[in-house]
Amino acid sequence: MNFYNTLSKKIENFKPQKGKTVKIYTCGPTVYNYAHIGNLRAYIFDDILIRALLYNGYKVDHVINLTDIGHLTSDADAGEDKMMKALAREGFPLTLESMKKIAEKYTVAFQDDLKKLNIFEYTENKNYKITWAKASDHIKEQIDLVKILVEKGFAYETDQAIYFDVKKFPDYGKLTGQKLEEKKTAVRKEVFEDKDKKNQADFALWFKRAGRFAGHVMYWPSPWGDGFPGWHIECSAMAMKYLGETLDIHTGGVDHISVHHTNEIAQSEAATGKTFSRFWMHNEFIVIGKDKMAKSAGTFITLNSLIEKGLNPLAYRYFCLGAHYRQQLNFSFEAVGAAENALNNLYSATIDLKKGDDIPAEEEFKKLLDNDLGVPEDLAVVWKIVKTGNGIDSLLKFDEVLGFDIKNKIKELSEIPEKIKKLLEEREEARKNKDWVRADEIRKRIEVDGYNVLDTAEGQKIKLKVKA
Repeated sequence: MNFYNTLSKKIENFKPQKGKTVKIYTCGPTVYNYAHIGNLRAYIFDDILIRALLYNGYKVDHVINLTDIGHLTSDADAGEDKMMKALAREGFPLTLESMKKIAEKYTVAFQDDLKKLNIFEYTENKNYKITWAKASDHIKEQIDLVKILVEKGFAYETDQAIYFDVKKFPDYGKLTGQKLEEKKTAVRKEVFEDKDKKNQADFALWFKRAGRFAGHVMYWPSPWGDGFPGWHIECSAMAMKYLGETLDIHTGGVDHISVHHTNEIAQSEAATGKTFSRFWMHNEFIVIGKDKMAKSAGTFITLNSLIEKGLNPLAYRYFCLGAHYRQQLNFSFEAVGAAENALNNLYSATIDLKKGDDIPAEEEFKKLLDNDLGVPEDLAVVWKIVKTGNGIDSLLKFDEVLGFDIKNKIKELSEIPEKIKKLLEEREEARKNKDWVRADEIRKRIEVDGYNVLDTAEGQKIKLKVKA
């Protein structure tokens, strides 16, 4: 398998560092609001990556975090804590119990969205293990990691926080290829900036419950006083707890490259002296017009917004798979509607496919998949099989990667209710008696109930109507 590695800026051959198990860490959501469909594209990408690895015979040990503390409204150290902001937005009292309720509400909503999109829905596969890591459950690991960085001289203390000194890490910025002196971290006038920071790019490892965070409701004791962890240290601590000091693959959106992932690399490698992740893989944005979808800009659409318009969530999955994960994708409801038409046509066509394998198609599918997840081209292979009318077994294998739930859909489309069966029998009797008016009346009744009747040389055939 070959993947584009953001670290090297090129496509590289991938193999796990040890045996057949791939260790993957995914940057999960900050659970202060509903995920928008741009966020969810990242997890569709993760899902395809994991399915592709399983398809190739690998085992996957997968960790995804849930950030319920420490993520400020800027991805750097500026602004309010997002969770505290959510409490104010929804009129909750500023208490620890309220914070937990907000986090649970949006965690459940996020995981429900994933289920609707058929993401990570293969936990019965013995070759796949998923760990959900909540930041507030791993405070000890985060404090221990900060201690190491302080002891090694990579961190320093101010009245406000413990900061990582980026100038002490020579490779800072290697993920972006940007030199430290080129890194712009301009701060808006209305945003707090610690005057005691040594370098503008230094980032917080631990915020003290003093000064601007005196009213924070989630805090823990530490060698530096009560406080809470910075966003970046959370991911490093949890990733290394469950996956070891060197990961095989770290995933996330392209917006994480310049700050969050750059900081993860610096603090992790400073602490261990080892490569933090061998591969870094990033998905591109969903855009509306020329602007990326973002909560901060108010231009975000949730999955439920699509469902309320009558769209199948898996149509959004099909829409996303129509573009390569490293390409920006322009969203419109019309485009998702077109994807739903294509998906419904695929469901309908699979019922008539003959059993058997299409080995050349399988070879082509795998070759494209293994070339940096060439899923858009793989969809073309799927339609080739549909066109030939053969190879349902191959198509079902492909769906182990694509995740359109074709097997269950075939079953649903093939099951004819008793009421419809009885009407078919009556219609067949009318046709035998050449009572064409009666036969046509019954056909219309069947259509009202959501089925199409086809008269073939082999007799009547019936299909559930798929949404047009």
